[in-house]
Amino acid sequence: MSEILVLYYSRGGATAELARHVCRGVESVPGASARLRTVPPVAAASEAPPRAVPSSGPPYATLDDLREMAGLVLGSPTRFGNMAAPLKYFLDGTSSLWLSGALAGKPAGVFTSTQTLHGGQETTLVSMMLPLLHHGMYLVGLPYTERALNETASGGTPYGASHVGRSEQAPSLTAEEQSLAQALGRRVATLAVQLSAAPPARGAARRRE
Repeated sequence: MSEILVLYYSRGGATAELARHVCRGVESVPGASARLRTVPPVAAASEAPPRAVPSSGPPYATLDDLREMAGLVLGSPTRFGNMAAPLKYFLDGTSSLWLSGALAGKPAGVFTSTQTLHGGQETTLVSMMLPLLHHGMYLVGLPYTERALNETASGGTPYGASHVGRSEQAPSLTAEEQSLAQALGRRVATLAVQLSAAPPARGAARRRE
């Protein structure tokens, strides 16, 4: 079974709702399962460790979650065209995985949410891609063969799934946003299953010897 880590930070609930639809897409792929995780908030005045388990929602992610997974889908709300600080803080602590190459050769995708239509969705998605590229991951986007990408009047980009909140009181994803989030999870999971079934590359075999 290829387990896909769906890792996100959410404050208003919209990114969390996208994450749940990504998980549904992952779970629709035979041989794949989703592991949903979040990251704790950070405070500028202190670096004290958070509680091990949040009061509600999925558990906080650990480096073992990243090390064990066959693929990764990463999500964050937009903060001035960039990923939110809590997710960046977590990723900044993954240098040991970079040194060991633990994430190299695994597929990954990204998703985001904003309050406004031109709120920096695409730059936020790219900001999450950069550390994944440094880890040697294969980036998976959304092609225009996904019908919802051509039909959406709200969120959805070829860089990854997204949602436009428009100052909503509670997150309410459009049908196209739901479809694209599920498509992203499905595409990452499909590639992870295919890669896990493929024979190791010659170079990888020699390194193990």
